Formats: sequence, structure tokens, C-alpha cells
Amino acid sequence: MKWIKPDSPDYDESRTLFNAMIDRRPAVIAQCSSPAEVAEALKYARANSLEVAVRAGGHSVAGMSLNDGGLVVDVRPMKSVRVDPEARTATVGTGLTCGEFDRATQEHGLALTGGRVSTTGLAGFTLGGGSGWLERAFGFACDDLVSVDLVTAAGEVVTASARENPELFWALHGGGGNFGVATSFTFGLHRLGPMVHAGLLMWPGDAATEVSRAYRELALAAPNEESATLIYGIAPAESFVPPNLAGKMAVFLVYVYAGDAAEGAEHAKAYRALGPAVDLVEDTAYADFQCSLDDPPGKYNYWSADYHDELSDAALDIIIDSARNLPGPSSQQLVAHWGGAVGGPAAAATPLLNRSASWVSHPFGLGDTPEGGQQAKAWVKRFREDIAPYATGGVWLNFIGDEGQGRIRAAYGDENYERLARVKREFDPDNTFRGNQNILPAT
Repeated sequence: MKWIKPDSPDYDESRTLFNAMIDRRPAVIAQCSSPAEVAEALKYARANSLEVAVRAGGHSVAGMSLNDGGLVVDVRPMKSVRVDPEARTATVGTGLTCGEFDRATQEHGLALTGGRVSTTGLAGFTLGGGSGWLERAFGFACDDLVSVDLVTAAGEVVTASARENPELFWALHGGGGNFGVATSFTFGLHRLGPMVHAGLLMWPGDAATEVSRAYRELALAAPNEESATLIYGIAPAESFVPPNLAGKMAVFLVYVYAGDAAEGAEHAKAYRALGPAVDLVEDTAYADFQCSLDDPPGKYNYWSADYHDELSDAALDIIIDSARNLPGPSSQQLVAHWGGAVGGPAAAATPLLNRSASWVSHPFGLGDTPEGGQQAKAWVKRFREDIAPYATGGVWLNFIGDEGQGRIRAAYGDENYERLARVKREFDPDNTFRGNQNILPAT
């Protein structure tokens, strides 16, 4: 165990998160490399009346993996990986990033739905559900959980699976870090790669309406293996961007085919027929693609999201209009197509509500300065007000910041929330783990 306190030389580095908007100073950071060390850290927190936060990747936009004046359980040292290619399973420590996990499984041509940013921590990603490029083909990451080892608030090491603590196992399929500190996951894996047909297409911003409406129809008709996500943003001044488009609004399409690369190329022809100005979709190693679109750390982030059963022309117009008024060159407006395995049979085995939604709108507000961050926050909130008449009310909690108990209930629905609250009462009755999208223990 490594204890890091404010006078430690690596204190500032250890408390830095992906979102620069979060600047918190815990009393102590406990970097844990085993379940026993996690239990020791929690015992220390109880003895000293310290609030507890749990950190893996540190990508929570609300900064939930850090606190002021409390103890942070940092699981990043837990990076063990054991892949069984014959059984198609992986047992891993919860300190891995999604990118590290992808590299390990791709050695065997196996994969799990991973984060859209490879530096995302596998733990928070999975426990929050696990939405990524491969979800239409494989479902969410939590759908492939076989078992979870975790340390409870009382310091007890427990295993959750379909046979052991099944109610806890159900709760861990999207209930977040409310029930303990996860130390190990075992996943079932899917055959994929190492080569896939994937990459980025780009059109100029003045084609946004035409491309968006065509995309809507093509995505709805696509096979489950195809993931096509629309992103509106500012074209970067990179060598692959025509100079006359750099610095201007553009429409990007992220394309991934979770199957045979030749089949992926065939299906991608429909998008290529729309005449992109940039075509970077090609046969590529899946693990390389997974880290090719990573956002840089150090920006001032504010995100949110909404679900949609359909995207009418009016809804698309609101999305496009918001993209024409981005608060900064790094901000993005994202539209993800769900369906397929997202709303398949596995959906009923999770507490996550509204998995039958067809679309997700996901505004990313990013600023380069604190003032830019506040402008980004205002832009996101204004967009959510405008799009509200076309939203279902459902939400994916990993996509948003701290937006209150109403939004948490919307993610689960009243029935599932109350069931989660009963599991919370059993495993964390004092709400020790409240630095999260918090589920209150049932009374």
C-alpha cells in the first residue's frame, strides 16, 4: 500500500483527473494493489471519520473519483490480466484502462465492448454499464460479466455472480460503485479482430442537414455488427483535413464493423456514397482504432445526454443548430445509434431502464480555460432544454455529471431504483460509498 498525503511529492499528480474543472484535495490517497489493502484503507477511513471516494481511470466528468478532505481508494495498481482464449474469458484487475484491456484480449482475437476513449478506467466504465462502439453487436460491457470480486464498506471480500450474491450481481450491471470497491472482474469475450474495418469519415459543415438525415436512415437499416456514430465538431488543422475546411464546423462519422473486415467494407459503401471530404475508414487493428480518437486530458469538461426513440427532422435541426454554436474548438455534439444487442435479451437482466431507445444525444462541452468550461456548461444546459420535447427522459449515468437524484431515478425507473436501494442497504447501509451517482440505502 502506498499512502499519498498533501506533503507527498507526487500528491498533485496523484489527484489530477481527466476533467480539469475538478480540483479537489483529499486528506489521503491510498494506492491499493490487493483486496486486503483496500480493506485496510477502508478501515483507516472509518477510524478517522473520512469520506471515501474510489478512483480507477478518473474519467468521471463530475469528479466522483476524488473528494475534499477525505480518503481516496486508488485501484490503479491492480493491473493483473489473465485471458483464457479457449474459454473466451478474461479475469482482470480493476486498475486497467479500457485500452490496456483491449491490447491484452486482442492478442487472442477477442474483445469486449470498451470505452470510446481508451484511457477510461475499466472499473467505472463497466459498473456504470459500459457503452462503446461495439455495443450494437455485443451489448454493454456489464452484459458480459461472469463475476465480480469486491470489498464491502465493512472490509469483507465478497464475490458476486449468477450463483453467489445474485442480487448484488444484478446491481453491479449498471448500479455503479455504490456497493463496494471492485477489485477483480471476470468477463466473457467475443471473437473480433485483430483486423476490423473502421475509422472516420468527414463532411463540411454545410452538408450537415443532408448527411444527418441520410445517416439516420442508413443507421436504422444497418446490421447489428455495424456501429455508426455521428459527431459534429470543428475540423482540426491536421494533414488529413483539406486546408479550406480546417477550423470550420464539420460532420464526422465514426464507423466500426464488429465482424469480417471485408463485410465491413461492403456495408461502409453506403456512407461513402454520401461523398465525404475525408475518408479514413480502412482495415485496421481494432486495438489501434480504439485509441485513435482519444480526447486529450486537461480540458474543462461538462457533458450530458438524453435518450430518443426517434430523431425527427425537427430534433436533428436542433442538434445541428447547437453544433453551429459550439462553445469552443474542442467541444462536440454526438449522436449514437443504439438498437441491436443494446435492447436485446441481456437488457432485462440489468437495472438500466430504457435500453430500447434508438438514439442517444450526447453534448460534450469542452473549454481550454475555467471561463471556457463555464461557457461549455451553459451550452450543454441550453441544448438539453431545447431537445427536451424530443427526449424520452431516460439517461445513461456514465454520460453525465452530477445532475441530481431525479436523473438517477430516470436511469433506473422507480421499481429498479428501489431494488437497488435494498441491495445498497445490505452491502453499504451507512452509504460509505456515496461519491458516485448515489443510490440511497432503503429505509
